[in-house]
Amino acid sequence: MTKQQNAAIVGMILGDAYLQPTGKKNARLRLEHRADHKDYLIWKAGLLPNLFQGKPVFLDRVHPKTKMTYHYVRQQSNASPVLGKIRTIFYPNGRKMIPNNLEKFLRDTIAFAIWFYDDGYYYRRDRCSYLYLGRVSKPEAEIARSAIEKKFGIKSVLNDKKNKGFALYFSRMESEKIKEALQKYDVPVMAYKIPLTP
Repeated sequence: MTKQQNAAIVGMILGDAYLQPTGKKNARLRLEHRADHKDYLIWKAGLLPNLFQGKPVFLDRVHPKTKMTYHYVRQQSNASPVLGKIRTIFYPNGRKMIPNNLEKFLRDTIAFAIWFYDDGYYYRRDRCSYLYLGRVSKPEAEIARSAIEKKFGIKSVLNDKKNKGFALYFSRMESEKIKEALQKYDVPVMAYKIPLTP
């Protein structure tokens, strides 16, 4: 597996992907997005042709409270010992965590690009960006902030979004650096996440 492919897997795990255990030493990568982001899912799976050999599956879910139906697309990889090893790093106790040595695994900008495409948000009015980290601890969030700055030179401020968990705030100037990182990976359906030029 190439350096870029390894970094892509890390970006997917930090974002929306789930590493599902299959036996003691193997795991499979599950990608899932809303149906209108199908092309993004196909792009991600296409980065790892040796792992993803099937086709996406479309799913419908009914929200238990609103009763609204939501449409999703999902694709799962083959089981792999490589993914099993990665799972021991990012799911040491069965729950996804940001490892202390995250910087070591951010080996290519594609890791940050996928992470931002999954969990980032660009506010057009203020020309600033956020990367939502979800239900991680404050030390984990600080590890993420530090690793992104050291590895990619993109500075951020840690924000506590209460019910939404922690998020990294990127100023207008730093959002320009995000734009440079994302534009290397052309995914038209995700273009709305790319910051505008001031």
